[in-house]
Amino acid sequence: MSTNSSAADSGIAANASAAILVGRVLISILFILAGFGKLTAIGGTAGFFESLGLPMPTVTAVVVGLVEFFGGLAVLVGFKTRIAAILLAVFTLGATAVAHLDFSQAGNALMLQKNLGLVGGFIFLAVIGAGAYSIDGRGR
Repeated sequence: MSTNSSAADSGIAANASAAILVGRVLISILFILAGFGKLTAIGGTAGFFESLGLPMPTVTAVVVGLVEFFGGLAVLVGFKTRIAAILLAVFTLGATAVAHLDFSQAGNALMLQKNLGLVGGFIFLAVIGAGAYSIDGRGR
């Protein structure tokens, strides 16, 4: 009986690691692309941030772009995943508070809901970790 249980447990673990990998890929794409977009269009991003009243909009645009891009890459490859997930969860809550709570602006209610879903995904990732198919999972 224990042999069957061990085989079943290892199959579940492999499936869980594959599912975590898929989740990491899907959640990271948004941040990698958003960060890349900000970093390759600093002027436009800074203009938007200035319209929101953010201080030092160009510096803020660069910092935000770097956090999104490299945080997304860390999640994608599973490097320091728990830290990256917590950072991106807090970042997403902050971005939501700054840019998506004015419901007179079209789309902000949807952006709020999407961002809360992303925060939930990052909380799960912070709790469960990157799984076996990751830099963090190597050598386990």
